Amino acid sequence: MALTWRAVVLAALGVVPVVLFPVPGTVVVWALVVAAVCAVDVALAASPRAVALQRRTPRSVRLGTTARSELVVTNTARRRLRAVVRDAWPPSLVPDAALRTDGAAAGEPLEARSARHDVDLPPGESARVRTPLRPTRRGDRVAGPVTIRSFGPLRVAARQASVAVPARLRVLPEFASRRHLPSRLARLREMDGRAAVQVRGEGTEFDSLREYVVGDDVRSIDWRATARRGDVVVRTWRPERDRRVVVVLDTGRTSAARIGTGAAPDGADGNGQDGEADSSLGGTRLEASIEAALLLGALADRAGDRVQVLAYDRVLRARVAGASGPRLLPALAESLANVEPALLETDWPGLVGQVRQRVSQRSLVVLLTSLDPAAVETGLLPVVDRLSGTHQVVVAAVADADAARLRADRSSASAVYDAAAAARADLERAAVQAVLRQHGAEVVEALPDDLAPRLADTYLALKAAGRL
Repeated sequence: MALTWRAVVLAALGVVPVVLFPVPGTVVVWALVVAAVCAVDVALAASPRAVALQRRTPRSVRLGTTARSELVVTNTARRRLRAVVRDAWPPSLVPDAALRTDGAAAGEPLEARSARHDVDLPPGESARVRTPLRPTRRGDRVAGPVTIRSFGPLRVAARQASVAVPARLRVLPEFASRRHLPSRLARLREMDGRAAVQVRGEGTEFDSLREYVVGDDVRSIDWRATARRGDVVVRTWRPERDRRVVVVLDTGRTSAARIGTGAAPDGADGNGQDGEADSSLGGTRLEASIEAALLLGALADRAGDRVQVLAYDRVLRARVAGASGPRLLPALAESLANVEPALLETDWPGLVGQVRQRVSQRSLVVLLTSLDPAAVETGLLPVVDRLSGTHQVVVAAVADADAARLRADRSSASAVYDAAAAARADLERAAVQAVLRQHGAEVVEALPDDLAPRLADTYLALKAAGRL
């Protein structure tokens, strides 16, 4: 039995007769009266166990968007059901009061925007209540029990029970960097539509023949076709399709580091394009890496390349291979939804084994990790040396926006020391990048908001230069 504020008020009213009639036993008598009223009210309340519940939720929702949990409450008792129903979900799903104030704009009463719902049902009738769910974290979220507090006619006391109604909601990655995709696809179409590629390399394939013009590379002359036609003709080339792109997400301890959110000046993405910067990528380094993997995967797929994505530390946490076209992004989102950082060192030789096991021909291998000097020297550098002999390697890492702010702050003596430490760390990372480039790897380091578009630009540049 649960008492309400009305029961407390009723008990407090007993102070009046005690003061007016200070007779021994008055308090006991009044307490018995209050207890009797509560007992009768509870007896007249409908049993919460006699309520049928059915919960309906979507299978998945993207991070940052709002879903709804719909609960159908049916009163199977013989008495009228006056109750408060609580649809319990983890705190990372249920929106706070500030978010619920947008209910007026949606044409809904504010109380319908919370996890608690008042129902008043005659016997045999049903009601449908909805709870908005706005996730703040990726992964599978399991619903809690539905708690029903059934009141009597006087609402001074209630009967309460919690009923398990299984439900699960998968929160997919946000993919906020999707807005960078149209501009990169436009550049990809420009690359495919060019009449000729002046640089001949491993990543180009024959397209067509045309007459020679001043400025063409003489190495592109087709001498047999020239002899047949009597005019000098050259071969034109286009970026080769059907290449392999392997994206590896480092899910070791360095991926658990929390990073600030920063943007390029004037809201640019690092190339003066695409308008405002994303502001929703704050969190761990792994979150920014997932965004970069999603954008690169979508772009490479549209370019006609085969995409594989691995999440690895000491064991394989997730893998997507063989998906293409409209199936690729859903497969990536589903696979990466439950990937979380592991607080252990990454097994870099094992990572090389994973890559070699899955691709044998020349591929673009993108390592989304950190540029921590100690980790690079002891683990990443030998890996890059082994991979770059066969594949084109790109090392992509997230720069911490908080460190950038520390480096620019000169407001106090302690701030100057912090700025000096941040500048020293930058110099160390620059030295690490130089060593990686000497070993044949391309290096991309950018703020969380800029990593995905910068990595996509690097992919396009490599493809245009015929280095894939």
